[in-house]
Amino acid sequence: MPDENASPLELAVDLDAEREREQQYVTMLYTRLDNLRRYADERLRRVLLESGGTPQARSERESFNQMYTDDLAKYDAAENGLCFGRIDLDDESRHIGRVGILDEENDYETLLLDWRAPLARPFYLATPAAPEGVNRRRHIRSRSRTVTAVNDEFLDLDAARAAGVVTGSDGVAGESALLAALNAARTGHMNDIVETIQAEQDAVIRSDHKSVLVVQGGPGTGKTAVALHRAAYLLYTYRKQLEKSGVLIIGPNATFLDYIGQVLPSLGETGVLLSTIGDLYPGVRATREDSLEAGRVKGSLAMIEVLTQAVRDRQELPGRPVRLEFDNYELTLDRKVVTRARGRARSSRRPHNLARPIFVSSVIEALAQQLADTMGANVVDGGSLLSRDDIADIRDEMRQDPAIMAAVGALWPELSPQEVLLDLWAQPARLEAAAGNLLDPDTRALLARTGPGFSAADAPLLDELAELLGIDDTAEQERAQRRWRQQIADAQGALDILTGSAPQDLEDELDPEILMAYDLVDASQLARRQDAHQRRSTAERAAADRTWTYGHVIVDEAQELSEMAWRMLMRRIPNRWMTLVGDTAQTGDLAGTSAWQTVLGPYVAQRWKLTELTVNYRTPSEIMELAHRVLDEIDPEQSVPRSIRESGFAPWASEVPAGERVSAVRAVLDGETGPGTVAVLIPGPLVAEFADLASETVQVSTVREAKGLEFDSVVIVEPRDIVEESPRGLNDLYVALTRATQRLGMVHTRPLPEALGAVPGASPTAS
Repeated sequence: MPDENASPLELAVDLDAEREREQQYVTMLYTRLDNLRRYADERLRRVLLESGGTPQARSERESFNQMYTDDLAKYDAAENGLCFGRIDLDDESRHIGRVGILDEENDYETLLLDWRAPLARPFYLATPAAPEGVNRRRHIRSRSRTVTAVNDEFLDLDAARAAGVVTGSDGVAGESALLAALNAARTGHMNDIVETIQAEQDAVIRSDHKSVLVVQGGPGTGKTAVALHRAAYLLYTYRKQLEKSGVLIIGPNATFLDYIGQVLPSLGETGVLLSTIGDLYPGVRATREDSLEAGRVKGSLAMIEVLTQAVRDRQELPGRPVRLEFDNYELTLDRKVVTRARGRARSSRRPHNLARPIFVSSVIEALAQQLADTMGANVVDGGSLLSRDDIADIRDEMRQDPAIMAAVGALWPELSPQEVLLDLWAQPARLEAAAGNLLDPDTRALLARTGPGFSAADAPLLDELAELLGIDDTAEQERAQRRWRQQIADAQGALDILTGSAPQDLEDELDPEILMAYDLVDASQLARRQDAHQRRSTAERAAADRTWTYGHVIVDEAQELSEMAWRMLMRRIPNRWMTLVGDTAQTGDLAGTSAWQTVLGPYVAQRWKLTELTVNYRTPSEIMELAHRVLDEIDPEQSVPRSIRESGFAPWASEVPAGERVSAVRAVLDGETGPGTVAVLIPGPLVAEFADLASETVQVSTVREAKGLEFDSVVIVEPRDIVEESPRGLNDLYVALTRATQRLGMVHTRPLPEALGAVPGASPTAS
């Protein structure tokens, strides 16, 4: 443990000695962490062994079970890089780490501050101009449980110069630690930045804005990392508020979610739902790919009226009277009866499935009255053959008649969103009936398709249909009750077996104080313990429930969401507490946005806040100089993030004959001798041509699939084709240019896009 009597400047004289002192302190912290882990593990084991008791006791056990499980996950996540920093103030030193650790033997003194705690904030904010009371900031780097280096920044510049200590001057906190992290080889999974959070990032992470916070930032500014750390901060700060409702994080694609999947667990948070828009509708996975134009049409608000008409089109009128037989009488289901019934159902303003019982009741009532009139026509002197109760019985019997119910159901069927949408795409007549006045024939042709499966752009349409159709869950509730009764019966059977298996003479000899299993738990308690639904986490339950509302929603690459996707998302966050991160200059989806007010205005008017990230940590200045040329073509007024480092590798371009571009790219890959990852970014039609180049360290993909990711090296194939592939092709090229952290090259047979200007040539192996 550091010498408390020595001044901060004296401690900086011998960094080797300081590293050893920090090693002793860190070892002590790991000992405390191990003790906490053992305690939580033991308590969890005891909770799992307990059974029976009052409902309150069972509820408490469930709470303890979740608490200790979460604690163990948190302690395991803190294993690597447990303590990564220290700040020295005039009267104390504070060690900063992934979790908070208290000294239970010494009045619960703080041994390690959780990085999210308010007292830890000066570690990220302090600068020589505004030191926040901090004299020195220390970065502690470690591998496993071993401290490998300490780096000091002195914020009292006069004292530092007097001591002969050289200080940084670029204003970037933790320069050595930050550059080490930025220059490290990529692994295919995103790392957290908890050790190197910068001041402007910290301001976003800890923002107390309770409506929509928009974080605009160019490539490499750490938008994704900031969003994930904000999720961890909010869960720490507003635990009680968010642990039951949960936090939803939306990413652009499954590859991206896999890339970021380890960040929140490493920060001690495991209860967050990560999803794409295409997978947000329960039970549906986006497996089909739309054309760019089809995606644009599906994402437009015009689809609301198309879907509304598609549902109304299923509320049919008979083309000719339907003859029905009931109890040896012939009945007629004609247009007049159905029109009246349909009017009653529609005037209820209920969704289609919830209005269906009104329609059915109206038709059955008309048919029953028709039967009563037919039977009563033979009654003399105006008498009535049937009483009101008799007619009620007839209605009940008609509801049990398969032929009658089939005829009624065909005119107003119970529908699912999946059924309506698949029929809409597969049946031109239904699509024309629903969209004939809204979409021209060529546009309708873009949407037509057959076969199962849905695209990402279909998910918001399914969600809209679910609203239009409504869910009549009466039958499901009845099935759930039957399942529950069966579970209780099965549990009781198991207890009966236990009771019957005990020998009578043994029961007679047993001490009455010794309890058997059937003394500790009854059938309903045992059934509840076996119910998988009761054991699911908040994230698991939310993923299965379309009507779930979250406490906070975070959207990465938010500029890509269509208007229909925003409608889907806003249903899940009625409190409108959201964090959106994106860059309108990188919008590639034709249904995406170029202005935040356009998509947010309908939901929050002006009640949203824009903040910008201005420093580019990922992309070297050599690459950004080239990317800036493209950005000027996209939006000359767009702010340009400042790169803080150089890689020493100039971007290059190599023109090759068409038949040699695969071999040229293979030569580039063979020349990549260092560690890290490589991306080969290509136009969609060339995917099959380059697929064989993919490996554990090489990703071959379109630009759209690489959105949000980063690689040590990037090779762009046919940049002109990428630009011409979409009306927003320049945006896609801008994204492609800014995926690399070190090296960038281009292999092309066609001339480079004019926006790139002159790019130095090089042989493929020279990169």
